[in-house]
Amino acid sequence: MRIELILLTAIVTIVGGAFTIKLNDNIDAQKIFTKELEFTDTTFTEVDTSKLQGKAYGTYGVRDDGVLTMHDLDYKSSTIKSLVAQKGTYMGSIIYLEGDVVMDDMNGYTYETQQAEYDQSTEILNITAPFVASRDKNIIKGDTFTYNTAKKEAYGTVIDATVYTIEK
Repeated sequence: MRIELILLTAIVTIVGGAFTIKLNDNIDAQKIFTKELEFTDTTFTEVDTSKLQGKAYGTYGVRDDGVLTMHDLDYKSSTIKSLVAQKGTYMGSIIYLEGDVVMDDMNGYTYETQQAEYDQSTEILNITAPFVASRDKNIIKGDTFTYNTAKKEAYGTVIDATVYTIEK
């Protein structure tokens, strides 16, 4: 009877100890290094076989897991004189812009907002926050704005505008 009691105590101790030990073989819990590129004061020039698509300058940037993020972004293309933001995130052909976003268009308008996105493939700027657009004394304010930089077509919501026309 004594040996059975010793074996039973040993088995209970081993099984109890096995349940209290936590083994961590979960790969998700471990930090996987995905940073592909890190740079400072760099200009990226985007081209295809026929023309220059755009130029982007950033004071600091990181490409991590396929997503490029640039700080103090300054973007230019054939239809955009200047598009600046505190932060720009490239996801595919769309640039998500955050913080003091200002676009100077080739036709003289300046658009200011805090949040926007620019689709490079369609050349459409979507302003998703309240904005102010100005050209000379003309001032346009609104909640959201969509501007096709190639066709020079614009659509907005909740617009308040002061527009001066030429008298004839």
